[in-house]
Amino acid sequence: MESFLRSSHDALKSFSRESPGFHVVMGNEACDLDSMVSAVTFAYFLSKTLEPGKVAVPLLNIPRAEFQLRSDNAFLLKECSLAQNLLVFRDEINLRALHKAKQLTLTLVDHNVLPSGDAALEEAVVEVIDHHLLERKPSPTCPVTVETVGSCATLVTERIAQRAPEVLDQQVAQLLYGTIVLDCVNMAPEAGKVTPKDSKYASLLESRFPNLPPRGALFQSLQTAKFDVSGLTTEQMLLKDMKATSSGDLNLAVSVVYMTLEAFLQRRGLQQELCEFCHKHKYNLLVAMTISFSENKEPFRQLAVYSSSTLYREEMSQALDKAQNPSLELSPMSSPYSDVKAYIQGNTLASRKKVLPIIKDFLKSWEKRIAPSGNLDDFGDLEGVCCPGMEEGGQYHSHRCTEDSGMEEDSNVPPTPMNSLVEGCPLDDGLPRISEEAITEKFSKMASQEDPEDETTGGL
Repeated sequence: MESFLRSSHDALKSFSRESPGFHVVMGNEACDLDSMVSAVTFAYFLSKTLEPGKVAVPLLNIPRAEFQLRSDNAFLLKECSLAQNLLVFRDEINLRALHKAKQLTLTLVDHNVLPSGDAALEEAVVEVIDHHLLERKPSPTCPVTVETVGSCATLVTERIAQRAPEVLDQQVAQLLYGTIVLDCVNMAPEAGKVTPKDSKYASLLESRFPNLPPRGALFQSLQTAKFDVSGLTTEQMLLKDMKATSSGDLNLAVSVVYMTLEAFLQRRGLQQELCEFCHKHKYNLLVAMTISFSENKEPFRQLAVYSSSTLYREEMSQALDKAQNPSLELSPMSSPYSDVKAYIQGNTLASRKKVLPIIKDFLKSWEKRIAPSGNLDDFGDLEGVCCPGMEEGGQYHSHRCTEDSGMEEDSNVPPTPMNSLVEGCPLDDGLPRISEEAITEKFSKMASQEDPEDETTGGL
């Protein structure tokens, strides 16, 4: 495995027009353990079975700098004696340049459709192996293996075991086994993740490689590493296990947060950090799904919806609350912020994998609603409202994100209009609270000017 990873890495470094073609195996944008291991092991399998001259490359679909947040990934690599510097990350390869040079073949693992930003690469996709809901349209040139098993690594194990069992060695087996065990929550039926196929191939690996770490101990070690968020900023916690989706002008992130929602909402300066996170990464909506465990080691799920736009926030919340396939069994809980809707999720079996289709259906519905005009005019000027305290040019008033939403629902004083994000607005002086007397005084001064028609109205 080490020599394969090194040769793939070196081949990309020496890329030229005369280079052989590259068969890239790419995981999803969350780059969780399943995505990483599926990409690495399937690319290794291809390196043993591809026609000579083609270079198989596993690709981790995140920038290298973000890999430090995938603590369970790093743990398993270390346990398998694989160095991180041998891996290839998304910011280290130009897929579009390879495709333009007709040197790219692409296999998708742990997802079955390319995100909109990679749509130009669609012609290069030749195979898909995934365990999520099928969204890809049928194509005679792209075979698709999609089964809703607990782990994509199970499907990769099946392919290797059936077509090239000699590829399975202790190192490859431990990567696959650890991933299946973690994804299937130690193969516990009550967690609702494991399927008969997951159990079959976990048992196959155990029987063929008796020196694999004990299942329970391996699961606990990976679980501990995965839930370690000590020292992470809010942005890092949201990026640690995040998937994004979009429709038209509406961009949405779904992050799994490994702590209770109460603890997350109590983080110092959280509202400002959520505001800045959405602006920095260009999201209009953020759904945070928290997971923690009771003393009996039973999963406990909570969910939060954040947006500075009341419309986005309310409509997304209603879609999740009314969902029936599956029902999330949401119960409202207290939130310290008016722009964060918080819920206890009674259906603990509904992981992000099951919630994402609900969110994507909402986005499709949203797109149909705005399709006649092609824009959001019917809903007001919502573009870029994730940070109502943002000035033109992307600069922030440090306290306005926090206070704007508080005015929105908790005060009788009208809030700053959402389409008035320009410098000099009379209602945007950055005060924590604006009294009625202050507004009256402001307008009295304006009215007393000799020639008001020649004065700026500050964007009102």
